[in-house]
Amino acid sequence: MPRKPRVYAPGITSHIVQRGHNRSACFFYEDDFKIYINALASALIQYDVKLHAFVLMTNHVHLLMTPATTEGISRVMQSVGRTYVSTINRLYQRTGTLWEGRHKACLIDSESYFMACQRYIELNPVRANMVEHPSEYTWSSYQYHGAGRKIACLTPHPIYQALGPTPEQRQLMYRELFNTALPPEQLHTIRNCLKHNYPLGNDKFRAEIEAHLNVRFGHLKPGHPIKPE
Repeated sequence: MPRKPRVYAPGITSHIVQRGHNRSACFFYEDDFKIYINALASALIQYDVKLHAFVLMTNHVHLLMTPATTEGISRVMQSVGRTYVSTINRLYQRTGTLWEGRHKACLIDSESYFMACQRYIELNPVRANMVEHPSEYTWSSYQYHGAGRKIACLTPHPIYQALGPTPEQRQLMYRELFNTALPPEQLHTIRNCLKHNYPLGNDKFRAEIEAHLNVRFGHLKPGHPIKPE
């Protein structure tokens, strides 16, 4: 069976997840996170992709990115994969891959789901019982959005910027969003779209993505299963 096409579009944000092979660790020591971030920062510049949110977990990563070109995100992930794996293999005298096949991806309807998806990403360490609050986890974009710490490779999304006229007000408003949990149905929708490579958005957004698929690949029929369950 042919692989489902992974679709990216200029100016449309995508949620990306890449897991360690067999769900094994892909970060072993604190410096490994720095190596990954440095590789990611270089690739973002090279391929003209904006990073809005991230979390680096022990055995997987979540990234929220907007490309300027159709191929930008794929190029970033390929570049980071090559650079990071070769560096880690050399440092720890190991061989083989660290990653579990192809990364997962879904396009995000920013108007409806961007902030929920960003919160979902930054709450990963809390759901994993690693910390009680996202502010306690170092390798997450919450450190910028909620605490105001500089992260050079991060580009705040316009929806985040609209939270307030000053950085301090934006951070305050953002922290208040974390006083309530994400609704279970929203968690299910985000996970389901990511698992099946479905667009995350309303009917209009999904119809636009289906039309884009037909133009790009030319073989999809009406009713192609891109909607969430």
